[in-house]
Amino acid sequence: MDFGVILLAIIQGIAEFLPISSSAHLIIFRDLFGLAQNTITGNMELAFDIALHFGTLLAILVYFFKDFFKMVISGITKGTKQKEGKLFWYIVAATIPAAIAGVLFEETVENVIRKNYILIGLALIIMGFIIYLVDKKAKQQKSVTDMNLKEAILIGCSQVFALIPGFSRSGTTIAAARSLKLNREDAAKFSFYLSAPVVCGAVVLSIFKESTIVAISSNLSVFVVGILVAFISGLLCIEFLLKYIKKHDFKIFMWYRTILGVIVIVYTLLR
Repeated sequence: MDFGVILLAIIQGIAEFLPISSSAHLIIFRDLFGLAQNTITGNMELAFDIALHFGTLLAILVYFFKDFFKMVISGITKGTKQKEGKLFWYIVAATIPAAIAGVLFEETVENVIRKNYILIGLALIIMGFIIYLVDKKAKQQKSVTDMNLKEAILIGCSQVFALIPGFSRSGTTIAAARSLKLNREDAAKFSFYLSAPVVCGAVVLSIFKESTIVAISSNLSVFVVGILVAFISGLLCIEFLLKYIKKHDFKIFMWYRTILGVIVIVYTLLR
């Protein structure tokens, strides 16, 4: 087993939930810095990325199982009469913009943006400052149950920007939620809730592609290890972030994104 595969899975588990962009990290460390390039080649790249995202999806579903169970049951049986049911339908509504954008722009993102390392580096830097500044200025007045439908959809719309590697799905949704005065912990939780249907949709769309089926069947052990490691590291990272943001702001993520973005841009220009 290529140790680079395990490292990529760990990176995915961490970067999916921290506001630092998992897609950018997978591209940077594999395509730019050569991690696991001998194992993850050609048509395997996107399929492997989707597999790692499936691992972190499992982490979300396991960690928030009770929350999702209550939301789904309440949403289906009670509609919006209870707060859990209302939150379920808010998540459904907030998922629609990203789902539409994902279907419409999948080819463009895959063929153009994923190979534009300077754009990825700039996205890391710009979004890092946005997250920090929005969080610094926004008050922590509301919980996730205080949101209305309009606010949920606005947060969902922010996920569209995350199609560009470097912006970060968790980063954009947390920033949007904080701008609407959700407290840090609930902003992160709603971001995690939103990621479940989006990632699930991406996995379902990808799994039926012939290239994905061939890649998985030909390299089953690689995919199984990747999913398992991403799942475990994802669970640990969710726990870490929810505890961290109770007492800290997002400054450390801003500086990390900035440093990594600068390294990517300089490396790209000089290589």
